Amino acid sequence: MTRLRELTGALTLRHRLVLIVVSILALGSIVVGYASVFAVQGQLYDRADEQLGRSIERLTGQNPNSPQQGAPGLIGEPGLGPGALGASFVNGELYSASYLDLDARATALTDEQGAILTRAAEGATTSTVDLGGDAGLYRVMHVQLEQGITVMIGTPLSDVSLTVSQLVVLITVITALVLAVAGAVAYGTIRLALRPLDRVAATAAAVSKLPLDRGDGALSVRVPEGDADDRGEVGRVGAAINRMLGHVSAALQSRQASENKVRRFVSDASHELRTPLAAISGYSELASRYGDEIPEDVAYSLTRIRSESARMAAIVEDLLLLARLDEGRELGREDVDLTMLVIDAVNDAHAAAPDHVFELDLPDEPVTLVGDRSRLHQVVANLLANARVHTPAGTHVTAGVELRGDDVVVSVSDDGPGIPPELRERVFERFVRGDDSRSRETGSTGLGLAIVSGIVGAHGGSADVSSVPGATRFEVRLPLAPAASSAELAPAEPSPSESSPSSPSDSVSADDADAERSRPVD
Repeated sequence: MTRLRELTGALTLRHRLVLIVVSILALGSIVVGYASVFAVQGQLYDRADEQLGRSIERLTGQNPNSPQQGAPGLIGEPGLGPGALGASFVNGELYSASYLDLDARATALTDEQGAILTRAAEGATTSTVDLGGDAGLYRVMHVQLEQGITVMIGTPLSDVSLTVSQLVVLITVITALVLAVAGAVAYGTIRLALRPLDRVAATAAAVSKLPLDRGDGALSVRVPEGDADDRGEVGRVGAAINRMLGHVSAALQSRQASENKVRRFVSDASHELRTPLAAISGYSELASRYGDEIPEDVAYSLTRIRSESARMAAIVEDLLLLARLDEGRELGREDVDLTMLVIDAVNDAHAAAPDHVFELDLPDEPVTLVGDRSRLHQVVANLLANARVHTPAGTHVTAGVELRGDDVVVSVSDDGPGIPPELRERVFERFVRGDDSRSRETGSTGLGLAIVSGIVGAHGGSADVSSVPGATRFEVRLPLAPAASSAELAPAEPSPSESSPSSPSDSVSADDADAERSRPVD
């Protein structure tokens, strides 16, 4: 039963309906066929019984008292031709029994066949017996005369069996043809009737492929009007889907409008904050020049003002970058040597966190793609900063570059405590922080990985993470583009975060790149 449910569950609605129609027709044909065979067989038996009855009447009228040896008078009765059987019994014992062969010669029955007839003579007046051998089935009738004499005659049922067999074959062939034609007609009819449902399903499939997580949220896909008529079952489904799509479209547009307002506010606020932050930083630095003339606590306050204004400026720049990515602004395009870029970023990270062990896993040959150099550097720097901030001292952090088909994969892995499962699916969202208290101490805003995802997405790639305690790995997959000459490509504008004085990575030249590959960073 379980297997049957599995098989039927794998069938489509169209196939199920065809199977039901053909099964009902097959069941009806079987019932009609059996009824027809039994009716014809019964009529043939009745005809044989009627023939035997007339022969018995003629026999008992001509020879009412004594059986004859070999029963020639019995089997030679009019209406009983070749194959006819005659037998006589005296006081229940078989006296004689024979049948006519095809040459009309009387042939005596064997003792076993005689015993079969004897048992039949003790039962109902009319019965069917199987004598076996060449004799086969017989319809026999017996009558008891005077002085304990019983006479039995029979007619072979070979013609009846042949007629019934031919009828069974004929009914089987006709039934098979009818079922085949009915199945084809049912399949065509059901397919035509379910075509509107196919169009409804195609509409639902088209909606499922739309990028509903981004864009303006307008859903222009609808079930055709002809398939959304409430007067039919499929039409009611189509109309319900159209109404649902209308509600979903309105909700998505409302959500998109709200997100646009938030993004516009963030972008505008970030632009407006840059000027006062620059003024605060400038005035605090100007006031600090009079260090000998101001109290110590005021000097400390100015230092903190300058530090916090710098941190706030970094947050504003991150928000502006995310706003530009949301607006779909094009990034710079130039040839970027990812291997050298990763070496520079690792050297910067080592200078910022000397208590961590940084390692490189780079291919033997440089890997070059077309992209925005400064933004890609920011991607690797943010991944390394994430590993540095959220792992304890002594953690091994490995940055690598790997070619996978038409893509290049930049990875940053560490053997730290890992990411909690409840945060693993949200690490690339904005303002998501694994440890709020430590994030406040280190200045984390929860925007680093969101910027990674945004920059990688703008390059046509994807970012992923896998993490268990002792093994966390971030992977950035970027498509390789045909290399172009630097003269043909516009250089990218450096980000504010990269316009600062040279970092330790500036000391690594291109000639030293090979020496930096696949070794721990000191």
